[in-house]
Amino acid sequence: MAWTSDQPIISLKDVHKSFGNTEVLRGITMDVRKGEVVCIIGPSGSGKSTLIRCINALNDIQSGSISVEGQEVSDPKLDKLELRKKVGMVFQQYNLFPHKTALQNVMMAPIKVLKQDRKAVEERARALLKKVRLEGKEDSFPGELSGGQQQRVAIARSLAMNPDVMLFDEVTAALDPETVKEVLQTIKTLASEGMTCILVTHEMGFAREIADCVYFTDKGVIVESGPPATFFDQAKDPRTREFLSQIL
Repeated sequence: MAWTSDQPIISLKDVHKSFGNTEVLRGITMDVRKGEVVCIIGPSGSGKSTLIRCINALNDIQSGSISVEGQEVSDPKLDKLELRKKVGMVFQQYNLFPHKTALQNVMMAPIKVLKQDRKAVEERARALLKKVRLEGKEDSFPGELSGGQQQRVAIARSLAMNPDVMLFDEVTAALDPETVKEVLQTIKTLASEGMTCILVTHEMGFAREIADCVYFTDKGVIVESGPPATFFDQAKDPRTREFLSQIL
């Protein structure tokens, strides 16, 4: 049955994931609707990054179900390339090609993977670099850019594949405080334009401002979730309240 936009764009049901004998996800269930912004917070080692890597099929799951636009991610017949066209991902490390300019980094996948016309790709890549406020940096190499600028190139590179969903894994964790703001502003713009976003983040002020729903994970389970106003000000679970008291 074909997926329709009134159904969740991403659906996780009782997802379990282990590395060896260590169970990292212990029954995660969540739905994300088209255009929704979801922030996942929690202590280190609580399974946040593993969770979003499973959505993109970078990690296989042991049991449960993850579907993207109605397509089962663990289906052996699934073309992972097709999945990753729909689901873009930006990591903590920028993973840019150091010998390619910002523009070339953004253009590579649409040309090599999607086999799109170079002229059309270049036009779009320039527009995307402008969108992430890097106009004038098209010919700069990663080594000539600040961390925040490199991360924005990485976001533009992901957007070049025209994804329906963007996953952000602690994208500001490696940045200097003054460059965090410019990356968060870029994500905020995407969200305001209706891009479905799932963010693993430790930026609580940002989560409060941008999220439709905040999930708190600990020891591989979702402890509590809710809209930011209720979540941050009226958390019910003692573990959530303890976590928030340490970081707010």
